[in-house]
Amino acid sequence: MGGVASPLDLGMPLVPSSVTHMSEDALSALVHLVEADLEACNRVIVTRMDSPVALIPQLAAHIVAAGGKRLRPLLTLAAARLCGYPGPDGGARHVDLAACVEFIHTATLLHDDVVDESQLRRGLASANAVFGNKASVLVGDFLFARSFQLMVDDGSLKVLAILSQAAATIAEGEVLQLVTQNDLSTTEGRYLDVIKGKTAALFAAACQIGAVVANRPEAEEAALAEYGMKLGIAFQLVDDALDYVADQATLGKTIGDDFREGKITLPVLVAFRAGDDVERAFWQRTIEALEQNDSDLDRAMHLIADHGAIRVTLDRARRFVHEAKAALMVFPDSPIRRALADVADYTVQRLR
Repeated sequence: MGGVASPLDLGMPLVPSSVTHMSEDALSALVHLVEADLEACNRVIVTRMDSPVALIPQLAAHIVAAGGKRLRPLLTLAAARLCGYPGPDGGARHVDLAACVEFIHTATLLHDDVVDESQLRRGLASANAVFGNKASVLVGDFLFARSFQLMVDDGSLKVLAILSQAAATIAEGEVLQLVTQNDLSTTEGRYLDVIKGKTAALFAAACQIGAVVANRPEAEEAALAEYGMKLGIAFQLVDDALDYVADQATLGKTIGDDFREGKITLPVLVAFRAGDDVERAFWQRTIEALEQNDSDLDRAMHLIADHGAIRVTLDRARRFVHEAKAALMVFPDSPIRRALADVADYTVQRLR
């Protein structure tokens, strides 16, 4: 290979450091149950991000070394195990497809950081900050291409349909977010459409393909897709709330990025609608007109707290977590099912 260090060689623990604030029991249980699969997935990732063009593995290794929750490939591996794959004859389709899911996710991160002009990713300098925007976009394209090679290698048209649709939906979600940015007239439903597209669609696909490789009935496919979709919505709701309550070390990105970019998130919508005329004028100036001064983020955080917008966001997330856990009930009780339910609970436990 082109000298790319593996995640483990780079000093990355099997459970990356950025998930240390995850409920230890939830993460440890899930990782323990698929540990060998996850190690195999990491090997596939390292192999497939290799290229004779040196900048590609260098930049790819940078974002891999930054760690990450690995939730999406973990979900694919766990969903496959939940459905009884691999069987007695073995099989590694779930491992390769988990790597495929991670490549799709990583490609979108590279592109998103360019669009958002982000300087941090998981607490470290973002790839675009280190290597530049052009390289980040092109390596993101390379990782998308690698993901489709993995889909083709798998040979299932159904898997290809699910993951290619997810990739298209992610792009639609990002464009919809761009359209709604700086627009305080955005409805909560429209906001949910954004996060279903940009985040939850890949969670859903990651889970659904676990049932596909195990050749399970469509009802089980649908249940896992529902679990992933609701989990992804809850996850993004909490991420959007954390931008106004977390510290930078915990969040892994600059605090207030969403505010500075004028992104429409539920905490902002709740505070805007509950505010008086003066407060609404503040939001219109800072979010719609993007006229901000150094003290505005602090005021935004106070207004969000005063109107209970974080509590409202957390309540919404809990509802989706409840629905995600309910979707798992079509499967018999097992350690994997319990671990997936615990991961859903973890989603809201990040915000305390």
